[in-house]
Amino acid sequence: MADTIEWLETIGKSAALRRAPAEELVETLELTDATDALKTAVMSGDRSWLFAELGHKSMRVQDMNGPSHEEEPDHDHDEHTPVRPPHPDQDQPPRDQ
Repeated sequence: MADTIEWLETIGKSAALRRAPAEELVETLELTDATDALKTAVMSGDRSWLFAELGHKSMRVQDMNGPSHEEEPDHDHDEHTPVRPPHPDQDQPPRDQ
């Protein structure tokens, strides 16, 4: 399995391998110790062969109806602590004397 993952990484990094016709890629894989599942997946275009070899497990989808990031409460202050306005001298330009 580690060899299959390494091969997938190599194919992903190489534009020549990634764009090679399936027959050429299978020929390259046959010259190495690539697994039959990888060669069959490349030749057939059926990724289920890789899922079977790598132990694919479907993931549970989370409920997306919860609050979005924008709807999260503001944590800058405690809701029981009053928000004080700025001091009157703050945010005002200095006066000429």
